[in-house]
Amino acid sequence: IGGGQEIGMAADFSIAQDLANFGQAGPKHGSAAIGGATDFLPLMIGCEQAMVSGTLCEPFSAHKAARLGIIADVVPALKVGGKFVANPTVVTDRMLDEYGRIVHGEFRTGAAFKEGQAQIKEGEIDLGLLDQKVEELCAKLLETFPECMTKSLEELRKPKLQAWNLNKENSRAWLALNMMTEARTGFRAFNEGTKETGREIDFVKLRQGLAKGTPWTEELIESLMPTGTK
Repeated sequence: IGGGQEIGMAADFSIAQDLANFGQAGPKHGSAAIGGATDFLPLMIGCEQAMVSGTLCEPFSAHKAARLGIIADVVPALKVGGKFVANPTVVTDRMLDEYGRIVHGEFRTGAAFKEGQAQIKEGEIDLGLLDQKVEELCAKLLETFPECMTKSLEELRKPKLQAWNLNKENSRAWLALNMMTEARTGFRAFNEGTKETGREIDFVKLRQGLAKGTPWTEELIESLMPTGTK
């Protein structure tokens, strides 16, 4: 998640097993959707879907990532009764809902999602198909002229590289400053939090404090740590 999505988009080819999720966690944990998330994602899936991913911090399933073009291909990794099955927490058996909206690759909800989670726990993870798919891709690349392939890759990388080079300096400067405030707080909450307390700060309390002019102090940071009482 987060870095995983950005690394995948920076790569020339990305293949995922379908239990993987892709998304941006930064605004929930003290960072921002910069670098790969903002340089590459709008180019790949459009500004609106990039906005959803970069700000709401709701992950895409591997199936949705493949449908949107974030990754090149997806393969199953869960075996139940010795047979590969699609991720049971994700809608993979239909394209549209009753209103005509695309639901393929969206996470199931409610009881269906919990049933899927239970099925994952009961099954076994086998990455054999992922290894096979990577080998197949490498074999296809091998059967090309090396100089022409190199030039093709260089040309196809240009849109990503142009976006990256436009923003890398100011992004680095912003990150340096953020490490003393929001990142310092969010990273601590994530590292010290638990399943019981959660790993996110009290965002409403933070916004109320900043609106009153409360400075970034150890006392403020301590007061925002997750307690599990929310």
